[in-house]
Amino acid sequence: MAPIHAIQLTPMITRALEEDWGFGDWTTDICVAATTQAKARIIAKEPTVVAGVEVAAAVFNLVDPSLKVTLRAQNGDQLNRGDLIIEISGAARSLLKAERVALNFLGRMCGIATLTREFVKQLAGTKAQLLDTRKTTPGMRLLEKSATVIGGARNHRMCLTDGVIVKENHIRAAGGISAAVSRLLESLPPTLKIEVETTNLSEVQEALDAGADLIMLDNMSVAEMALAVRTVRGRALLEASGNVRLDTVREIAQTGVNFISTGAIIHSARWSDLSLLFDV
Repeated sequence: MAPIHAIQLTPMITRALEEDWGFGDWTTDICVAATTQAKARIIAKEPTVVAGVEVAAAVFNLVDPSLKVTLRAQNGDQLNRGDLIIEISGAARSLLKAERVALNFLGRMCGIATLTREFVKQLAGTKAQLLDTRKTTPGMRLLEKSATVIGGARNHRMCLTDGVIVKENHIRAAGGISAAVSRLLESLPPTLKIEVETTNLSEVQEALDAGADLIMLDNMSVAEMALAVRTVRGRALLEASGNVRLDTVREIAQTGVNFISTGAIIHSARWSDLSLLFDV
């Protein structure tokens, strides 16, 4: 995934700051003198995979460009409890007003990267690659999908124009797998691949015969997936989806599928426990 550009990032940070600030920070503006300078550090309070340091830095820089932000860890680093992530120095008021939004972004992204890495570890020695999904927090997709890549996954579609997936309701509305794929082949730009969601081996065969490039094996048993791999014999790529958990993902991978997609690495990720502390 390409680095997140400031043009994409700044609107997200601005909205978050507007939400957090409301009409003003009474506590900071009354308790802390405008001339007070401070040094602060963000640390991990538990083992975590780092993700989003550039996002947190951008929050501080947007609040106050004069703040000095020093990254002490990089995206993808595995940290232990107490390890340093970022150091910031400058106006104490600015540090306090940026603190919560910076930690919110950073904690969310670190949590996703940490869980993703646990899934990826389970795939060691298999050919399967882990994919994320579009089950993301509205407005946060870019950051959440960036975190999965940092954790070791690959992005599935970022948005609907990134590719074609003929899902169950498309199939019903179009009148069947063959009808849906036929229409796509007639009109779709030739650079886009066609993926078809299937729920049984009969549908797998129909999708293969129709010309699908990828076939999704949705909520199939491990035995059914293994049989689908033998049936397709490499004539299409296979993606396993549904009931993908840490305790099932390796067994799924051992069937021989090419990809395993799961929304759990985003929607079920717990935020990493981080803290910003002033140095007295």
